[in-house]
Formats: sequence, C-alpha cells, structure tokens
Amino acid sequence: QVQLVESGGGLVQPGETRLLSCETSGFQFDTYGVGWFRQSPGKAREAISGITVSGRSKYYADSVKGRFIVDRDNRDSVAYLQLNSVNVEDTAVYYCAAGPQRDNWPSFSSWGDETQYTYWGQGTQVTVGS
Repeated sequence: QVQLVESGGGLVQPGETRLLSCETSGFQFDTYGVGWFRQSPGKAREAISGITVSGRSKYYADSVKGRFIVDRDNRDSVAYLQLNSVNVEDTAVYYCAAGPQRDNWPSFSSWGDETQYTYWGQGTQVTVGS
C-alpha cells in the first residue's frame, strides 16, 4: 500500500525554524515529483513548494519564498520542508504529495497543479504562536 507520512509539526514560536519530513513507501519515489501544500481553517488549500525527481529544480509560492526550503533524499524515499522565520500566517496543516514526473511536470508554471499529484499524506499540524 502507498503511504506518505508527514511529521515534525507542533507548536512553533514566531521566528523559529522547524523541519517537516514526509516518509514514503509503496511506490517508486525516485520517479515522482513531490509537492508541499498547506491549509488553514476556512481557507483554500495552498500549494507552497515543489521539487523534481533529481532535486535540481525547486519551486516556491510567493508566500514562503525566501523562508522555506524543500529537499528530498531518494535513497531513503523522504521529502523535507524546512520552515524558517515562521510567523502566525504559517499556521496550517501541512501536506506532502507525489505525482509521476513527466517532461512538462513538474515545471515552473505547473508544479502547483493539485490534479497532477496522485498520492497524498495525512498532514501534520503546524501552529505558530508563543
């Protein structure tokens, strides 16, 4: 069975750093692009980051660019999202997702397309507050 399990969430103080992990199994991770999404209560789900199979291309939403860092380890089938300089607006459930990589996906203009992601994790809650 396919599994994507996020971890690393919890209460984070404003300005702090937190590393989220997405451990995967049941599919060929090194042929799948990875995306990170988040959703706050009463708000639409937001695509915040993406990464290609090789890790050579990384994508970020304007809301997190310059603060968050996406990475992956194909040997261990794990994706990461490092949250830096967090603020209250970063409070959300964070999800990782994976989709089969193609020539045109992920790309600069398409990485955030939710329909391209085949597998989704259950999410991990990040709450920013003091």
